[in-house]
Amino acid sequence: METHHRAPLLLDRKDVVLVKPAKPTPSKTLSFSTIDNDPNLEFVCHSVYVYKANSVSSDNGSTADHDLASKLNGQADPARVIKDAISKVLVHYYPLAGKLKRDGSDGKLYINCNGEGVPFLEATANYKLASLKYLDGIDVETAEEFVFDFPSKSDFGYHPLMFQVTKFPCGGFTIGMGLSHSVCDGFGASQLFRALAELASGKSEPLVKPVWERERLVAKSTQGPLQSPVDKNSLASSPLLITNDILHECFFVKAETIKRLKMSLMKECGDHEEMKGSFTTIEVLGAYIWRSRFRAFKLNPDGNTLFCLAMGIRHLLNPPLPSGYYGNAFVGSNLVMTGKDLNEGPLSRVAKLIKESKKHASNAHYIWSQISMLDKVRELNFKIDSDNGASMVLTDWRQLGLLEELDFGWKGLANMMPVPLKMFGFVYLCIFLPPCNLDPSTKGGVRVLVSLPRAVMPKFKEEMHALSQLGDDDDIVPMLEPAILI
Repeated sequence: METHHRAPLLLDRKDVVLVKPAKPTPSKTLSFSTIDNDPNLEFVCHSVYVYKANSVSSDNGSTADHDLASKLNGQADPARVIKDAISKVLVHYYPLAGKLKRDGSDGKLYINCNGEGVPFLEATANYKLASLKYLDGIDVETAEEFVFDFPSKSDFGYHPLMFQVTKFPCGGFTIGMGLSHSVCDGFGASQLFRALAELASGKSEPLVKPVWERERLVAKSTQGPLQSPVDKNSLASSPLLITNDILHECFFVKAETIKRLKMSLMKECGDHEEMKGSFTTIEVLGAYIWRSRFRAFKLNPDGNTLFCLAMGIRHLLNPPLPSGYYGNAFVGSNLVMTGKDLNEGPLSRVAKLIKESKKHASNAHYIWSQISMLDKVRELNFKIDSDNGASMVLTDWRQLGLLEELDFGWKGLANMMPVPLKMFGFVYLCIFLPPCNLDPSTKGGVRVLVSLPRAVMPKFKEEMHALSQLGDDDDIVPMLEPAILI
């Protein structure tokens, strides 16, 4: 039998250039919020957006789309159109054209708005995007080809933003964006990318005007010792060795599976009055994945486990943050359970406790206490220790509009995915993503991105497979000891 070997993916990369703002911008030094200053956020988060080619013979009349792409700024080349749009967007987001630096005297971050520009890399691939399934389910090594890290740390600081545009023979392209988490959270990153698309498609300015105003989220008090959500000595431990051999997997959970899980947990609640009520997707799926991680790491049942949900606070404050605020605006709602409770108790109770922790974390007093605690985190340069697998941090990207049609003149946004170049080596992190746009039948489902040690992944896959096989006859497990809401 004849064997066919796929040719390797090759990228022809041009030299990195600095894209400067299209107009003169203010020259100043800006400070950051207490949340921005968390040392655990000082890394570059990479993501890649995948756009199909405009087809002159598609069923929905994309000849007009092709003409629009050709007319945009007189350029049909996506790299040139996007490069021009970056130059325009930096007039509005001018701090991102500067350099980020942590001051040695007080340990706080500052950004020097010097208009130096944003690193930009143009590349051409030898594969059609369809051959790579529009990066849906692609391996990490391949995905990393479409973003780049710009190692520019120096006495003058480093670039907080960078782009790579990769063109494909089919006419499609990808936009790889690297953005410092110290400068933007997921909401802010989405706002920036949307503004880029708006200017690329011919608008004169972004629909949402960016707002810096980081002083709004500066801690009011830093008194008292640093208190971790859970005593490290009480955390459960795993017999599996600490390793740098990390696997990254993205699991798709169908909308119907989520519906069955919700129904199963409601049935499990039975006549327990304190457990009645509806569940959200993040509550039931978060509970299931937390328990699955416990089992996959083989953690000891008498130790504690920590679940932390990143909660946006933009509309929880009084007054709320301005709509254009693009800094970090979230706190963690923390929940601690013993391994025995998590593993053997009813999953409906875990989901209920997650619901309660969300409500608890929505209180203004809690929010400001968490922000004040982060000031101590910065002072002590406290870093999250997650090597033993007993902690889980969940962040939900489904409501950020990341896969809504962001029209650069090509339309056809097929996919968006985080790329674990730097950020996603953290085994405690789990991300919920919307389904890609390739298959309408996936609507309502959730992509679950995890990074786990190689020895842990097989058991976690078993748990995720069991979820897909969930039926209506799940046993109800008795209630156990109380958990701790922090």
